[in-house]
Amino acid sequence: MSTKQPPKQPPARKGPNSYHHGDLREALIATAMEMVEQEGAEIVTFSALAKKLGVSQAAPYRHFRDRDALLTILATKGFLAFTDTFRSALAAKSRRSKLRQLVHAHLAFGTKRSGLYRLMFESHYLHDAVIGSDLQQAVDENFNLLLQTLGATTDADRRDRIAIKLTVAVHGVVMFAEHGFLPPKTREISLAELVDELVQDAETAFKAIS
Repeated sequence: MSTKQPPKQPPARKGPNSYHHGDLREALIATAMEMVEQEGAEIVTFSALAKKLGVSQAAPYRHFRDRDALLTILATKGFLAFTDTFRSALAAKSRRSKLRQLVHAHLAFGTKRSGLYRLMFESHYLHDAVIGSDLQQAVDENFNLLLQTLGATTDADRRDRIAIKLTVAVHGVVMFAEHGFLPPKTREISLAELVDELVQDAETAFKAIS
């Protein structure tokens, strides 16, 4: 007497939080970037990412050595986006000088994307970046664009110093605004006015060596 076999069940569909090989890495990067942008890098942990994405606690370690490796990638992406912002600003039509356009782009990026900006500049990843690494190359590309915007000169050393001073000064304005450190007496002065004055100083200094 034959026994009737139960009908075969169709293969189970993957849930919305399941990932094909390789997809999880990009999902981890994208989710970590979202967390950084919204609340800062401090809250990014592998356990938090695993919970958000519905994967095991060990899953992120299959794609990144550790949290620092992941955050280094985010910092690199941050500098690439920073440079893209500069390029877009320089391509836009404006009555401002190109240097002024670039510096205002710096101010806008730093104040609007403060979580990512802090990861880029206030973490140890930039300091620890190895020469030739993706992060170091992204930083160099960004700084070289500033040098090109300043212009050509026979005194490259002084030009580099002007560029560094301008970057440090604008960064200071961004961070003072971010942390609320601007003294009450100066709060009537807009951030835009402050960076305009920094640009004017830099342009004056550069004209002296051109």
